[in-house]
Amino acid sequence: MRPDLLGRKRDMATDLKKGARITGATRDKLAADLKKKYEKGASIRALAESTGRSYGFVHRVLSESGVQLRGRGGATRTKKK
Repeated sequence: MRPDLLGRKRDMATDLKKGARITGATRDKLAADLKKKYEKGASIRALAESTGRSYGFVHRVLSESGVQLRGRGGATRTKKK
């Protein structure tokens, strides 16, 4: 994170314009930031919302970063005994 004009910490995602193409070092920094947050427990949907990106984009960046993606969770459909 880096400080904004008022000295507050800001993450990489808040500096990106919605829909802008992200390549090179900027993409690498975003991928590292997303990976760190995902590994701390943030969901892909939450990361997508916070960055203004789509679920698919965040999923792809995490996959490219080598992150072990978590299962979907929720209720399972097992037979009742």
